[in-house]
Amino acid sequence: MDRREYLSTAAALAAGSAFLNDAVGQEKNPAAQVADKASSIRITGLRAIQVSPVVFLRIETNQGIVGWGEIKGVDPRVAKTLVEVLFEFLDGENPTRIEHIWQKIYRAHRDIRGGPFMVHTLAGIDIALWDIAGKLWGTPVYRLLGGPCRDRIRVYHTPKAVKVPSHGIYEHSSSPADIERMVNAIKAAREKVGPDGAVMFDAHCALPPATLIQLAGMLRPYEVLFIEEVAVPGNIEVFKRLKQAIDIPLATGERDRTIWEMIPYLHERCIDILQPDCCHTGGITSMKKIATLAEAYQVPIAPHCTANFLGIAASLHVAASVPLLLIHEFYPENHGFNLKGITQMAYQYDKDGYIGLPPGPGLGVEVNEKLLEEAAKKPQTYKWPGAKLKDGSVADY
Repeated sequence: MDRREYLSTAAALAAGSAFLNDAVGQEKNPAAQVADKASSIRITGLRAIQVSPVVFLRIETNQGIVGWGEIKGVDPRVAKTLVEVLFEFLDGENPTRIEHIWQKIYRAHRDIRGGPFMVHTLAGIDIALWDIAGKLWGTPVYRLLGGPCRDRIRVYHTPKAVKVPSHGIYEHSSSPADIERMVNAIKAAREKVGPDGAVMFDAHCALPPATLIQLAGMLRPYEVLFIEEVAVPGNIEVFKRLKQAIDIPLATGERDRTIWEMIPYLHERCIDILQPDCCHTGGITSMKKIATLAEAYQVPIAPHCTANFLGIAASLHVAASVPLLLIHEFYPENHGFNLKGITQMAYQYDKDGYIGLPPGPGLGVEVNEKLLEEAAKKPQTYKWPGAKLKDGSVADY
């Protein structure tokens, strides 16, 4: 076949293909079915319901799909007012433009970006938007985040994984009795979970650095998985000092927000595990970025999570979708964190201390709106925690 014959044959085949496409109809042509079916959905309303210490968010759309989120970790009276004001950035927006909306709110005011009130409130909005997106496309949120990286999620507390608290607030140094009490608690936890279980210790920013160094030197026989919240955030030099003196893995991050506050820990190589809290750090959008940033430093995450099922589910969806996950905090039946009956999520432990992937569509959480309304009608009280040392001075905790 010469060049002229080849070109003639190709033209004929192209014409035949075009005729065939017309014959079967554009409605059956996959190439014609690429329009964004979510392009017409819009946010039409927002309700903020305070049930101390949480603010529940209900974001409504013109297609009848409702997304739920929660704001926690800040004064709910302030958060409720703030999120109602921020609705002006949401009204009429397409809720599937999640990254755009996150940036729009976070960067809306040069003097108000960042900080706990803005970022915790933004987290509640972000979680609700992901819930809407998952429901719109009929899939769990983790599918929208790139799909699952695992088949199950390791959690604590279980018979195979226990975190030991710091058992109090300490002076600027500690007594031998203080050290002995903590060591004995860690020893008992190791005996409980066995040699193949996980024991963690939560310093809760309550132990002076010198005390933590003393304690860590006595924990080697118990193979602690990590020490959590080793110091109060703010001065990276303290974390560097502790890392140099302690050979147990160190973890932190629950009181830090967004990728920008996580960078120093990673850049200075002073922690081994990052612990973002989805409700503290800006929601699903921000937590996913933090996990990716940590991955670049080969640092796994062990998410902090003391939320209701909305916050728990949001965090679990991110945990399901990231490659480097160590373990996930999980308190589904702790009614100090979870308001009984208002939110529900299906889960089941296996013999190894894992749960299955979070359900869907969306977050996979059911909200009992009747119970929520009843709880919201009761007098709402909120007290700032505060903490003092024996001499009456202010303490960290």
